[in-house]
Amino acid sequence: MTDAIDIAANLISIRERIAAAARRAGRSPDEVTLLAVSKTHSVGLIAQALAAGQRDFGENLIEEAWVKFGDPHSAAALEMPLSSLQTPQAGPPEAVARPRLHLIGPIQSRKAALAVACRPALIHAVDRLKIARRLDRFAAEAGLTLEVLLEVNVAGEASKFGFSAEGVDREAEAILALTHLRVRGLMTIPPYEPDPEAARPHFAALRRLRDQLAQRFPQADWRALSMGMSHDFETAIEEGATIVRVGTAIFGRRDS
Repeated sequence: MTDAIDIAANLISIRERIAAAARRAGRSPDEVTLLAVSKTHSVGLIAQALAAGQRDFGENLIEEAWVKFGDPHSAAALEMPLSSLQTPQAGPPEAVARPRLHLIGPIQSRKAALAVACRPALIHAVDRLKIARRLDRFAAEAGLTLEVLLEVNVAGEASKFGFSAEGVDREAEAILALTHLRVRGLMTIPPYEPDPEAARPHFAALRRLRDQLAQRFPQADWRALSMGMSHDFETAIEEGATIVRVGTAIFGRRDS
């Protein structure tokens, strides 16, 4: 049951595993952001993670993200004085710790305006030029510049969203021309396999594609690679991940 989950202890364990994987790859653990995937989990559990020092949270559904993080009335429950946190923080006692929302699921065109209204720190799943243009339009109307990643379907799965490798190369120039989007890198979800090593070729392929795009389009910042989840994030880090999306290993299995 989720009420028996020790979220603070889980976060410590995950951070230790992130650090070990980074060191195996000759990288600094500071290069990797832990994104706690909070979809379907309660505001109470998110608040526990926030109190334990977690700042970045990922949501798949735009409506759920709005209720938890965007709506000023409900989002107020996810703000707390820094003095109440379990981890040392700098700043005056009246300072407030606020979560950073990441939208990690596909965005339907009709929900683009609500996605922008959530004011996410990062959108991970820009998977086609059409949605990039709609996000850019609504961001312009809101006076915002959105940080985004381009989702790539590296395995070519019919059931997955995302650009093909050829498609992202073809559409990148048009997306980079949008004035209210700022591309920060790439995201992928490889086919699920119990053995994390099965995902390694897909993670490596995304890294190589990122490097190629960085050479072709040096005007953008391509450094972010969002890849790896609860069962394979260590392999992803070894292959260059800068953001890992971890849900079950932090919050436990979802009831639904």
